[in-house]
Amino acid sequence: MNRWQCRPVPFKFQLGDWTLFSVPIPLQVRAVKLSDQTPPVVAPSPPADELMPGSQGFLIRGLPIVAPLPAISRSGDYFRYAPLQYQHCYIDLGQSFESYQKKFSSKTRSTINRKIRKYAEHCGGSIPWKTYKAPEDMREFFRLARAVSKSTYQERLLDAGIPGSEAFIAQAESLAAEQRLRAYILFDGERPVSYLYCPVEEGVLTYAYLGYDPDYMHMSVGTVLQWLAVEQLFEEACFRYFDFTEGQSDHKRLFATHQQQRANVYLVKKNLRNAVIIKSHMFMERFSTWLGTMLERFGIKARIKRFLRFAR
Repeated sequence: MNRWQCRPVPFKFQLGDWTLFSVPIPLQVRAVKLSDQTPPVVAPSPPADELMPGSQGFLIRGLPIVAPLPAISRSGDYFRYAPLQYQHCYIDLGQSFESYQKKFSSKTRSTINRKIRKYAEHCGGSIPWKTYKAPEDMREFFRLARAVSKSTYQERLLDAGIPGSEAFIAQAESLAAEQRLRAYILFDGERPVSYLYCPVEEGVLTYAYLGYDPDYMHMSVGTVLQWLAVEQLFEEACFRYFDFTEGQSDHKRLFATHQQQRANVYLVKKNLRNAVIIKSHMFMERFSTWLGTMLERFGIKARIKRFLRFAR
């Protein structure tokens, strides 16, 4: 079965979180899943698959690698471009919750327990939260999750909150009917303050959407909900992994039991247009990273984020 999907892949030219413009290149795309158990490679080479009509090459998302790759190199008639390289975090759910807790240092366990206890005290002694996994639950979940998402920085400025379209809700209902979805809401009384949405494929839960009300940031409600959900998943004992997907964050590293070096690898035919796009994209990525570092060094980045997060 051909796993490749041929589509225009946008090369986004970004400055920080803002996309200035994008340039598409038609590529054959596939993602390496955690359940594939793909061994790490040293130097990715172009697949043996033939190029589809109009395709300029391949994009392999989440490819396990032995060591960090050069940003740009050559492989035969292709440019090899690896702009995103990261430690892929995941939780092995094939153990007991007691064993899982042992992976944390005593200091970290104490910190998490303190956050749980603090939120429980805030709520009057017990934490109100709910799991949604049946098709008839989905309307309620999305009504509550969308209420939280609308208040977040990601939604208001980056359009990156949890979707609420009829098509997306219908897809969630279909997944739930196949027992392939877990979703969660954390409450303060009747008020939803955090959500977590995890579709399931081949026994692997995907960390698809997590959001929290910025008014509750000081209560660590995202961490509280993640902990409660993970504890319940261990009790269910019917899933293989909890996959935090691509990218890195302190939240993912905190909860993960394993990390694996991975990369999004582009293998693009060598020609002038592709060379200009890829090298310009690499330059913009490096400039954006440098600018972010400078802003963070002088304390400007944190102030900008606080302003944008709480601007109404």
